[in-house]
Amino acid sequence: MSRIPQTLTIAGSDSGGGAGIQADLKTFQELGVYGTSVVTAVTAQNTTGVTAIYPMSAQAVQTQLEAVGSDFEITALKTGMLFNPEIIKETAAAIQRFNWRNVVVDPVMIAKGGANLLQQEAVEALKHHLLPVALLVTPNIPEAEVLTGIPITDVSSRRLVAEKILAMGAKSVVIKGGHGTDPQYAEDYLLQANGESLLYRSARIETGQTHGTGCTFAAAVTAQLARGQELQDAIHTAKQFIHAALSEPLNIGSGHGPTNHAAYKTVLAESKEAANIEIFR
Repeated sequence: MSRIPQTLTIAGSDSGGGAGIQADLKTFQELGVYGTSVVTAVTAQNTTGVTAIYPMSAQAVQTQLEAVGSDFEITALKTGMLFNPEIIKETAAAIQRFNWRNVVVDPVMIAKGGANLLQQEAVEALKHHLLPVALLVTPNIPEAEVLTGIPITDVSSRRLVAEKILAMGAKSVVIKGGHGTDPQYAEDYLLQANGESLLYRSARIETGQTHGTGCTFAAAVTAQLARGQELQDAIHTAKQFIHAALSEPLNIGSGHGPTNHAAYKTVLAESKEAANIEIFR
């Protein structure tokens, strides 16, 4: 019997390969876990934008979830683009039915090119059905603002937004700092239901090769949880993973190019130091 940790991504397909299911499975592979998948939508997209979205039916999502849950020992999973309320409800129901733990919810709403990846009515379904079963929610700043209706303008408002997301039922939330205004640092802020908080700070990388960063970060956290890392350590590893992926760009496409999912393993293989992530309590 194989002892490799088994993971699941429930997300949309990105024909450009930089985000969604494709980014998640690449990240799982790079971090040494086995990845399964449930496709919620097929998108036609490349580095310049999304030209079409073809959502799966709720039944198609349900039968995929049943196929995975009935045969694999999923030790951690992540959700990405879920698109509509019906898919969200099927996803939450399966999480409860199969008693899946270590659920990472990436509340994907807007593509890098501006396309809407979550219907407006689905935001309420996300809050009421999916966040209560989440170990971790990983919004960027704009997504956190949409979830709570509160603008993030400073440290205190960021804390308030995190507290409001926890009040929706999630056990922890990390508000990613890629959209922050600090020109020197990118800060990811973690708040847990027990009141403990951490700030993960890394040097900001000026690059346009950022397609799929959110998907990749959440997938890296999921992989490390599946491998047995504690949540705070899993987030630390994920931040190192995405920092490496941004530091060594592939320079593919003419728009927002994809991150380099192989960079983190290359750093370790060449005995280089992983990114210095400062942690503040």
